[in-house]
Amino acid sequence: MRPIARNGLLLLVGVVLALLALGALPQFLAAGDPYYLTANEAEDGPAVDAANLSERQYPHLHEALGSDDGRSSAYRRGPVGLKEAFTNSPFDELRSVREFAPPGATDGDAAFVEHEGTRYRVEVVQP
Repeated sequence: MRPIARNGLLLLVGVVLALLALGALPQFLAAGDPYYLTANEAEDGPAVDAANLSERQYPHLHEALGSDDGRSSAYRRGPVGLKEAFTNSPFDELRSVREFAPPGATDGDAAFVEHEGTRYRVEVVQP
């Protein structure tokens, strides 16, 4: 094998390994206390229809709506904001829901979502 071909192959393998590491790295970058996306039943009123929100785009929200305790799994922020650049966070999901919410479907940092005929108050909490 020629030196140029060998060096090119080594470079390609190195790039592939670096990209794989970047994909796996965010789960190991966790710092601080956990955050949870919670969904608690609320009184009737305007709300975002959760049926229009994809489970792939809103995994924390759908996990909270489908859990027994109304809470998603723990999310820990990464140091110096590195993790947030590569992962989907409950903060991103809540911000997105709030952007598309009709008038009256938000309250402070929370949003109201309707799922299977029940209205929920959704917010990010830190125990």
